[in-house]
Amino acid sequence: MSVLFEVRDHVARVTLNRPEAMNAVDRKTEAELQRIWTEIEGDRDIRAVVLTGAGERAFCAGADVKDSGNVTGLEYWAAPRPGGFGGIALRTTLDVPVIARVNGHALGGGFEMVLGCDLIVAAETATMGLPEPRLGRLPLDGGMALLQRQIPYRMALGMMLTGRRITAAEALAYHLVNEVVPYDEIDAAVDRWLEQILLCAPLSVRAIKQCVRRTAHLSAQEAQAARLPALIEALQSKDQDEGVAAFVEKRKPVWRGA
Repeated sequence: MSVLFEVRDHVARVTLNRPEAMNAVDRKTEAELQRIWTEIEGDRDIRAVVLTGAGERAFCAGADVKDSGNVTGLEYWAAPRPGGFGGIALRTTLDVPVIARVNGHALGGGFEMVLGCDLIVAAETATMGLPEPRLGRLPLDGGMALLQRQIPYRMALGMMLTGRRITAAEALAYHLVNEVVPYDEIDAAVDRWLEQILLCAPLSVRAIKQCVRRTAHLSAQEAQAARLPALIEALQSKDQDEGVAAFVEKRKPVWRGA
């Protein structure tokens, strides 16, 4: 299968499984990713997602050029691609946190997928970049829109106008990733982030992500006044009472997601 998908202990793990092609995304893989993200959105038992690539070499090398045939850049741009590259780069309907486990090279669309995640843990050997202009193409599925919003302007343009890759260490210096670790420590690092997320009330986490993602374009006052569905649900939940009770009783809360 081109994408591996499993759910265990409230965590969904999505793994691009084409290591022989540096986990490049072909049309079949794109369709499967769209299906998986929709399934995750509909499963309220899922509280976090880990997105990664199989093997040690690559997270994802972007679109599979061999699979694109004679599609022009204009035709590619015109084709529907819900949620941006891989269904995640520009997705606005997924309210659970997504951790990018960047095990290797994340290039082109692969880097766009990383930019669409909420937390990023990278191996020291990972590189990231948008090489599209070196191929006469453009980072259409989220790259141009997202990178300039996540790192300083000059650094973003420096990457995009040259198509150059940056190392994981540079990405950390740009405040683009949350943590950089040796490759053999990446799973432990991801698990630490997951553990911290799962300590929190799931509805609180959903509300925070929804509020942050959907109000970033507003002023602070406008964002504060937004009455978003996940926010209302969290404020009316039994979990908020459980959290306070557990704190007073000095015990671990039992979250029900309701």
